[in-house]
Amino acid sequence: MYEILRSAHSGWRYVVILLLLAAFITALSGFTGKKAFTEGNRKLAVFALISSHIQLLMGLLLYFMNDWYKLDSSVASNRYWKMEHIAMMAIAVILITVGNAKSKKAIDGVAKHKSIFMFFGIALLIITVAIFLMVKADASRTLFGIS
Repeated sequence: MYEILRSAHSGWRYVVILLLLAAFITALSGFTGKKAFTEGNRKLAVFALISSHIQLLMGLLLYFMNDWYKLDSSVASNRYWKMEHIAMMAIAVILITVGNAKSKKAIDGVAKHKSIFMFFGIALLIITVAIFLMVKADASRTLFGIS
C-alpha cells in the first residue's frame, strides 16, 4: 500500500504543477490584459486547488504511514522530510486555498485574476524552492527525474 501511495504522490505532482502553472499564466494574462474572469478561469483555479489538496492528503498519509515525524533532525535529509518539505507544501496549499477564496470574493475580473496570480505565484515559488531543497538534501533524488 505504501509503495502505491508513494508512486501516486510522486506522479500526481506533475498534475499539480501543470494546473498551477496554467492557472498562474492565465491569471497573469487576465490581470495584465484587464480581461474578464470567465467560467473557464474559475474552473482552472478550482482544479488546481483540488489537485493540490489531493496531493497534500496523499503526502500526509505517507508522512504518518512512514513515521517520518520520528526521524532524527540532525541529519539533513531527515530534517528535510520531517519538517521542511511538509511545512513548505502545507504553506503552498494554504496560499492556493486563500487565493482561490479571495478570487471568489472579488467583485471585478481583474481583481479575481490578480488574487489568483499573486497567491498561486507565491505557492509555485515555494513549491519550486522545496523541490530544489529536496535535491540538495537527498542525493538519491533528482530534479523532476532529471539527473
